[in-house]
Amino acid sequence: MRAAILGPGEGHEHYQARGSVMHFKALARLDDGDLSVMERTLPPGGRRPPPHRHANCSEAYFGLEGTISVRIDGTDHAVGPEEFALVPRGVLHTFGNAGTDVARLLVMHAPAMDAYFAALHDLWNRGDPPSPDEERALMARFGMQAE
Repeated sequence: MRAAILGPGEGHEHYQARGSVMHFKALARLDDGDLSVMERTLPPGGRRPPPHRHANCSEAYFGLEGTISVRIDGTDHAVGPEEFALVPRGVLHTFGNAGTDVARLLVMHAPAMDAYFAALHDLWNRGDPPSPDEERALMARFGMQAE
């Protein structure tokens, strides 16, 4: 295990997918897989992940800048700066930025999910954007059930 102090925009790994930028503050390899944390920038109107459930982890969002729209179990929520949303494992959800300005948030997964985001980065940076079906197949490989 390795302790780390990181500032805004810093991370051990940097990924991009769906127009968003992800700076990983905590990774499975640093904490025996207990937790992953990313600082994520969402562009206005960017493609959302398909609504999905995590069978193997909980997910949480902490707003840093702008407003993140989060749909949890069919209910829409706006998460602004210094606001928090918890999505326990098994709960249907998706999120995005429906505003006109860039939004930033911390996204936490327990246990860690950074390997999925590394694979998502590869999928999105191979040339043409992947189809929703390709994204769903990748999600299934990492224990997510997309609707």
